[in-house]
Amino acid sequence: MPKILFIQPTQYGGDGTTLCKQKIIHLPGLAFALLAAYLPEHWQAELLLEVVDDIDFDREVDLVAIGAMGHAIYRGFEIADEFRRRGRPVIMGGYMVSIAAKMAAQHADALVLGDAEKSFPRLLADFENGELQAVYEDEVSSLDNLPVPRYELLTDKPIGNMLPVQAGRGCPHSCSFCSIACLYRGRYLPRPLADIIRDIKEVRALGFRRFYLIDDNLVANPKFLADLCDAIIPLKMTWATQCSVNLAKHPDLLRKVVASGGELMSFGLESISQEGLDKLDKAWLKVEDHDRHIETLGKAGVVVSTEMIIGTDGDTEQSIRDTLEFVDRNRIPIPRFYILTPIPGTDLYHDMKKQGRLVTEDWKLFDGTRCVHRPELIDPERLTEMYWWLNEEVFSWRSIFRRVLGNQHLWRNPRMLAFSLVVNLHYRRYVRKRVPPNIF
Repeated sequence: MPKILFIQPTQYGGDGTTLCKQKIIHLPGLAFALLAAYLPEHWQAELLLEVVDDIDFDREVDLVAIGAMGHAIYRGFEIADEFRRRGRPVIMGGYMVSIAAKMAAQHADALVLGDAEKSFPRLLADFENGELQAVYEDEVSSLDNLPVPRYELLTDKPIGNMLPVQAGRGCPHSCSFCSIACLYRGRYLPRPLADIIRDIKEVRALGFRRFYLIDDNLVANPKFLADLCDAIIPLKMTWATQCSVNLAKHPDLLRKVVASGGELMSFGLESISQEGLDKLDKAWLKVEDHDRHIETLGKAGVVVSTEMIIGTDGDTEQSIRDTLEFVDRNRIPIPRFYILTPIPGTDLYHDMKKQGRLVTEDWKLFDGTRCVHRPELIDPERLTEMYWWLNEEVFSWRSIFRRVLGNQHLWRNPRMLAFSLVVNLHYRRYVRKRVPPNIF
């Protein structure tokens, strides 16, 4: 029986040499559990999540499959090289591999580019026949008939109290800095409601009362989301996801979201500079609406998690200081920050390269914690300093107490109040180690 080893690499800490490790991973990814469901019956599968698992490079496996989010791809390259030195064939995939395929090809025997539902079964058949190709790329135009993920690969790990369920992929917007926009180019692919509910029921059958919906922008199709909420309500579960803050513009839909158990959501606010957003092709998001939307969401019962970037062409030292005031003023329970990074393959990268604005092309430095481009209004080195200043201030005791314990909306849900506090303390520990607080 051929055996495949799936590996999700961790990333390095601030010193560049120490791997980030945890005792538990609260939000495990879905990709490998889903891919494992495509394996023929005579194949064996093992999964390693390096943030909680150690890797034995001498283990007996027939094929190694590596995929990583963001900057962890560079650790993935190291892992791939170690296995290949031992004669183990390696395949790689995921969005980072897809947008930086030329670089990834130096570390793998085969690449799966884009969505893998068609390519992966074809790759497995070729591997068994000794005819492995260098690149597999098949367009997936529908998410119908996805199999039930092999959740047992995740439940065998030290994980939190939620399992992932795929809702849709892609986004109708085309923001220049976004890797999703780079891959899907304005397409949004929702799954059939019956298939989503089938997977949620599978999660419930495994003893979980919470799940998180994997989707790049769940409010991209409001009718789809409304119908999905109607189908979830009878299950009496709670859930989390990420979507556009424009959900706050749809009061009836927001009520359905909360009634169905939607209690934690991540919103890409990106910036408090409208000029910066406009130049990133995200003019549809209005900074003037941020405060009102956050209040609307919190009042409705949604725990607001935000993702923001600094280093747009509208940013100055003062705007970064104002970002701290914005987060504190709105008592955002779970904020996260990144330095604007022109990810190779995105429109932003090509534009900045053409304009000669890249400070370096050492992609190992493109980790979202240091400035690798020249913003218009602030020095790159100073921006990096201000990034860490912002994180230190936001995850100070003062700010945590104000945003979490001083958030009146959170007190209506003591369980989520406790959850938000734990997340902030978790992120505080990372910041003190000079590690971006985005692993959970």
